[in-house]
This record gives sequence, structure tokens and C-alpha cells, in this order.
Amino acid sequence: MNRTESFTGETLQVVRGARSGVPIAVAIHSTARGPAIGGCRIKPYRSWRDGVDDALRLSEAMTMKCALAGLPYGGGKTVAALPAEGLDPVRRPEVIADIAEAIAALGGRYRTGPDIGSTSEDMAEIHRRAHGWAFCRPEAQGGSGTSSAATARGVVAALRAGVAPGSVAGLRVGVIGFGSVGRLVCQSLLERGAKVVVTDVDAGLRPAAERLGAIWTTEDLVREPLDVLVPAATGGVLTAESAAACGASLIVGPANNQLAAEEVATVLRDRGITWIPDVVASAGGIIHAVGREELGMDGKAANAKIDAIGETVDAVLSRARERGLTTVRAARELVALA
Repeated sequence: MNRTESFTGETLQVVRGARSGVPIAVAIHSTARGPAIGGCRIKPYRSWRDGVDDALRLSEAMTMKCALAGLPYGGGKTVAALPAEGLDPVRRPEVIADIAEAIAALGGRYRTGPDIGSTSEDMAEIHRRAHGWAFCRPEAQGGSGTSSAATARGVVAALRAGVAPGSVAGLRVGVIGFGSVGRLVCQSLLERGAKVVVTDVDAGLRPAAERLGAIWTTEDLVREPLDVLVPAATGGVLTAESAAACGASLIVGPANNQLAAEEVATVLRDRGITWIPDVVASAGGIIHAVGREELGMDGKAANAKIDAIGETVDAVLSRARERGLTTVRAARELVALA
């Protein structure tokens, strides 16, 4: 069964962009707490239906993320499903205009922000075309700028809550993905005395990683003996097979949808591996964006709320221990109580 057949959210809008011809899916999972928010993903897919499935899955995760972070929003997601061979860069402005039109048609029930394949500059254009319903425009244009530093700050807060007694000094940490967030997580952990090993599909990033003091590897870090594994690239890295061979004792990172299937959480629990759900660990970026742009927070207040992700981690882990649950199940129960 595909996700469109089992969708339990509120709205799924799929259109073919009038300018670009690119299929664009906007999924609204919930507006029970307030308008739905979620990033704008622009990437190639084997089929536009795979893009729709991605939008549905990620919109549900955003509902959980907002509830666990105590934000007055629900979950949504935009996915522009580019053809497998990609798109001529000259036509990219057409895609952005089509995305803005699709968001504008929803009348404010959904607001977006940057995600894989989209930027702060794209958000400025969507903001202009879609009645202001986009976050993370450049600061010079009145937005809150990139959310990468805030996302990384939240990951580190979650990681420190997951280790006892909270210090990462001397720990061997493996980071999968040296992108804008992974790089900042590496830097923060190195500054705190961790021994960081990093890998990325882009070997050209190796010099930058090594300049920070990280060790570059081409090994599969999921299977390496580590104190902490940080998935900071794409989702689905934790399958039943890889979880059974995982060498880390704690897994926490910003990548969305790290579990290939929810039953992988059971494999991890039964092996004594603590997995901090990505909907908790990756919330720093959205806290920063809506806190600064809609909730009237200054930088200090936004950072304090991001640091409180550690308290949410404590609540999830405590509930999981007390009730014998996986951490994802414990997080779902806390969402129901929110």
C-alpha cells in the first residue's frame, strides 16, 4: 500500500507546475495546533509518486516535531519532484514560481521554509509571491536567515542529553554527512573535546573536514564501533539490517526520517542502542525560524528554547524506560499528551 492510500492527514494537493511542468505536492498533515509548517524539498525522484510519498511522510513528522517543541503549528511539506535526470538550471525560477503558486492557493493554512534543494533566496521569492507564507528569508530582507546553526545547536543539545553525564569530551562520534548542518555539528563537538569521524558522498569536502580536526573515512559509519552516531545526510539510513549491525550506543542527528521503517526502532531498543527520534533532535531550525519571525522571540529567547530540546529528550527517554517502549513510541505518546 502506498502512502496516498493510507494518508490520515488533512489535505494533499498535487499539481503540475504551469510554468515548469514539474509535479508539486503540498501535504498538510494537521492544523489542529495552528497553521501547518514544513520545508520545501526540490530534488529528483524516480517517479512523481515517490515525491508525493515523501511529502506525506515528512508532513506527519513535522506535526510531531512542532508538538514536541511546544510550537503552535501543525505539520506540512512541499515536494517538487524533479525528473530523475534533473532539471536545466535555467528553468529553476519557473519551479520556484510554481511552488509559490501552489502554496498561495492554500490560503495560509501552510507556510514553508528551506529544505533539500531550496535556499533562503528561494524563500524570499516564495514569500513575495505567496502572501508572506515562507520562513528563513535572508536577514537583509527581513527574514531570520539560514536555520543551519540553530538546527546544529539543537542536535548538540539532544546529543548531550543522551550521554551521561552530558559531556562529549573523549567520545568517538561518527557524523554521516558534512553539509551545512553536519559541518556545524562536527565543529561544535570538536570544540567540546569529542573525537569526530566524518563521511560524505562528496569526497571534495574532505579537506574542509580535516581542517576542522575531524577524521575523514570512507567506511560505513553505521557499522563502526562508536559512542555516538550522527545521521546528518538523507533519511532511511537505519534499516533492520543496518540496525542489527550498528556499532554505536547512541544515535542522534538532524536527518529526517532516519528509520527506513518504524519497526527498526524495536531492533535498536532490543540491542540496547538509544535512538533519539529525529523529530526531537532536528527541531532547532524551525524553532529559530518561527520564533524569530512569528512568535516575537529575540535571539537569546530562541536559543533558550532550542537548548530546551535537551529536556524533551529527557522526557522521551524517561517515558521509554518506564513503559518499556521504543523511543519513537514514547515520542508519539508525548505528542498525544501535548
